Amino acid sequence: MPFNQSKKYPELLELLHLSPIARIESLKKIFVRDIESNSNFLFLNKIIRPIKNSDGQSAIDVLFQHLTHEAVENIDEHGKKYKSRNVFEINRSMRLHWIKYLVSGKKSDELEIFSVSERDVKRRKDVIRTYLYDIKQKYIIVFEPHRSRIDYYLLSAYYLNKSFGEKMMKKKLKNKLSEVY
Repeated sequence: MPFNQSKKYPELLELLHLSPIARIESLKKIFVRDIESNSNFLFLNKIIRPIKNSDGQSAIDVLFQHLTHEAVENIDEHGKKYKSRNVFEINRSMRLHWIKYLVSGKKSDELEIFSVSERDVKRRKDVIRTYLYDIKQKYIIVFEPHRSRIDYYLLSAYYLNKSFGEKMMKKKLKNKLSEVY
């Protein structure tokens, strides 16, 4: 497992040969090092915080889930649809260590940083989201500015492995706001 802690951008973490428990353990060590215990985890000189959760789960645990698991739609016994984030997503997870590197601003070529106003269906209102888009590697990091605009919430980070992913990002870029929030 320690070999993953030595991986650098754009290398991928080696996870496929690990058991599910060893995989999460390896990812958790990288997460703690790069995000949870990183006092210099800043984006555009603003503190990055995990998004708060209303389910009683700690914000840092929710963030780890968002960075390593995919939300899938399920149907309960009454036929009602709901989303749960319980499916391990290998493409997100293999790139977990990229977050620290990209957020630090070390990479400047083929990197788009922009904000866009979009509908938050869950909250039923328009919100501003700020995207860090690594065009070459097809990787996205999503932030939401704190309402005071002095901090950011880190919502998620993922690899554009879906057929509609790049098209969706081009549409967001087309609608980007004139300034980064």
